[in-house]
Amino acid sequence: MGTRISPMLAVGDGRAAIEFYKTAFGATLLWDLEGQVAGLEIDGEPFFLAQESPEFGTRGPASVGFTTVRIELFVDDPVEVHRRAVAAGATVKDPVVEHTHPTVGPRPIKRMLQGAVIDPFGHMWLVGKFLE
Repeated sequence: MGTRISPMLAVGDGRAAIEFYKTAFGATLLWDLEGQVAGLEIDGEPFFLAQESPEFGTRGPASVGFTTVRIELFVDDPVEVHRRAVAAGATVKDPVVEHTHPTVGPRPIKRMLQGAVIDPFGHMWLVGKFLE
C-alpha cells in the first residue's frame, strides 16, 4: 500500500458523531471501539473519530470554540449532500455556489460548485465538485 493520509476528528460524543456522519454524508462504519475511537469511510475514503481526551491533548472544535482544519468532501451532487448535512443537524457556513479557483503554475483556472457546513461537533466540511 502506498502512502495515505486520513483525518482523525476529535468529537465530544463519539456515538452521536458516528450517527451524524452516517446520516449526513452516507458514511459507512468500519469499526467502533465503544464510541471512543471509530473508523468510517465515505465512498471508500477512510476517516476516523476519537472521543475528546484532554489528558492526551485531544480536544474537538466545539470544546475550544474554533477549528483549525477544513475537510474537503468531493461528491457528485454537492447541493444534495449539503442539504442532507443540514437536515441531519449541521449549520450552514456557506451555501453551495459556483466559483472559480485560480491556480498557480501551468494548470488552468478551475470552476467549482461548493458550499460549507459546520457539523454538530464543530468541524467545517466544504462540500463540492470541480465543474471542468
